[in-house]
Amino acid sequence: MTAVTDEGPGRGQGHGPEPERSPDEGPEKDRDRPARGWDDGLIARRAAETVPQETPEAAPEDDVRPQVEAYVPSGSPLGPRLDALRELVGLSRARLDRTDLAEAGRVLDEAAARQRLSSRHTVVAVAGASGSGKSTLFNALAGAQISEAGLRRPTTAAPLACSWTDGAAGLLDRLAIPGRLRRRPHQGGGTAADEALQGLVLVDLPDHDSAAAGHREQVDRVLALVDAVVWVVDPEKYADAALHERYLRPLAGHAEVTFVVLNQIDRLPGEAADQVLDDLRRLLDEDGMALGEHGEPGATVLSLSALTGEGVGELRELLGRFVQERTAATRRLSADVDAAAARLRPVYVAEGRPGLGERAREEFADRLAEAVGAAAAGEAAEREWRRNAGRACGTPWLRLWRWYESTRQPRSLDRAALTAPPEEQLTARQRVEQAVRTVADDAVDGLPGPWAQAVREAAVHGAQGLPEALDELAERAGAAPVRGADPDSGEPAEPGGRTGTHRGRGGRPPRPAWWPAAVLAQVAMTLLQIFGGLWLIGQIIGVLEPGLLTPALVMLAGIIGGPLVEWSCAAAARGPARRYGQEAERRLREAAAACGRARVLDPVSAELVRYREVRERYVAVTEFSTTGR
Repeated sequence: MTAVTDEGPGRGQGHGPEPERSPDEGPEKDRDRPARGWDDGLIARRAAETVPQETPEAAPEDDVRPQVEAYVPSGSPLGPRLDALRELVGLSRARLDRTDLAEAGRVLDEAAARQRLSSRHTVVAVAGASGSGKSTLFNALAGAQISEAGLRRPTTAAPLACSWTDGAAGLLDRLAIPGRLRRRPHQGGGTAADEALQGLVLVDLPDHDSAAAGHREQVDRVLALVDAVVWVVDPEKYADAALHERYLRPLAGHAEVTFVVLNQIDRLPGEAADQVLDDLRRLLDEDGMALGEHGEPGATVLSLSALTGEGVGELRELLGRFVQERTAATRRLSADVDAAAARLRPVYVAEGRPGLGERAREEFADRLAEAVGAAAAGEAAEREWRRNAGRACGTPWLRLWRWYESTRQPRSLDRAALTAPPEEQLTARQRVEQAVRTVADDAVDGLPGPWAQAVREAAVHGAQGLPEALDELAERAGAAPVRGADPDSGEPAEPGGRTGTHRGRGGRPPRPAWWPAAVLAQVAMTLLQIFGGLWLIGQIIGVLEPGLLTPALVMLAGIIGGPLVEWSCAAAARGPARRYGQEAERRLREAAAACGRARVLDPVSAELVRYREVRERYVAVTEFSTTGR
């Protein structure tokens, strides 16, 4: 059988397939080629940077443009999905482990490399186990004895490529297939099937179950780069666990670019071929691979005999239609994005609705208020107000007695009484830590592990100086509960309403407007007592005319009126004192809540906003999934 000559102008015809070589390519270059490290997905980029002078395929001058034609699918959501995936990876680098993003990064690199190459070509790999007849099928599709087929195993030691048209050099460079392993097919007289295969690049792979580890590594590397795969199975190994567990099941999402061919049906008698084919479909369904039946998108499954040619024509027609659609690369890249998104799902998809609700914020503020002692500060402020009212409106004799009692008590005892024990510090540090842990747990409820860890770290980091800040607030409240006057005092509050001191003359809280009148009434009662007493003394010593009733009544009025005025003032001071204490508690509570919000809640909210942003990007990646993942 005569094969068409190698591509390129000025070459004559010869017998049998000849390898494609650049004008400057020879045996020396072939020996040097394996030394170059094709060890990752950036094959085309490295080839362009390191060996720009090599051109394994000498294309005609008018074919230069298609070789560098960018792959830009029209009307496809692949572009927006890749952009969303790129943004997703960029937003997640500081929060996720590098290994979690490795597959997504590889997909982005491979997509960029594929989109820079020809869109007119479709790269299809022929893969299979040892003895399945994939090399025989490869030769049958090419119409020439290109790949060696025989009883020796393994027969295929390195990937071999057959290109139906010019311009596939960049794609083959990306696959790291040297020029000596590039072939051209036999064109069968320009038939419709041959015309449909224009643009096909067929690659014969080594056995995926080869005993040589290097062969399996080459299979895995090339399978990650090709646009589609033809899996060749035989009646003996079609249910091989290595095939299904290592390849078909992980690549179930790539069903639209997968062909599964049951070869060697000439060895099966009667209806055995149909039975084996049905069992193969069952196994593929168990692997999760959708089958393209009844017009549904999915894998193509058929039976043939590469040795006798039965069914090969049908496969050629299917490949021809597949190649002419020119959507294989788009489908492959879209399936790669789906697979990467499926791997990332555990680190992006929450089980519930994580976040900080109003209830969680209020409970956090209540715990901080309890830790800072806001209620105790309010009660202390109320007691101070009532004590000051008693001092201002009490009888002079009672005030003198209190002063006398205070002079008898040592100052050291006063200081000792004002000093709280260590277990009753102003800010209960353990309560603050518990409040931070509780609000962090509420915020991360349902969050994926990495983002939950980021939220907790933000809460813990922000709470490092929180106890000291609350201590400072409590100390200010201990000197004077709030900065601001009582509504009944008639004095305006200071701007800002900050916690701190706001005292009147003598270091006391501001007094209401009726306090001077009460003091004046108490002075009047005291004067009545003094006047009545002096009147009685004057009558006793004979200075004044006798008449005890009137001075006694005057003195009694002063004696009874003084405590009565004091009791009335105490009753009248209860309402303002209570409001004063409530205002003190509210101010300290708000100050503690503001401190906790700035140090803990705001950083936690920022992390939650960041998670929502990446979640939106993840939804954009999976929105137009073609595999349902």
